[in-house]
Amino acid sequence: MIRRKNNVRVMFTIEHEFDASVITLIDEGKSPLREDVTVQAFASVITFEQWDPRTDTVSKINMSPEQLHDLTVALNLPEGIYRTPPKG
Repeated sequence: MIRRKNNVRVMFTIEHEFDASVITLIDEGKSPLREDVTVQAFASVITFEQWDPRTDTVSKINMSPEQLHDLTVALNLPEGIYRTPPKG
């Protein structure tokens, strides 16, 4: 079990399927609870899904593995504008 900074326990599942790894983040936090988030990692696309009870639909976000990497890096940086150097 993983704990967040404020000592809150986090629960999630990981399943490895034929063509994707599926991670489900389970919200056990204080009210108001949010719906669970499912992350499906394919070779070419990462999909985030969450049930929206207001619209009775699943909200979905697709991003490339590179975008997910950039997002993870950005979450650990202070406020500002950044540009990575060109690859080469």
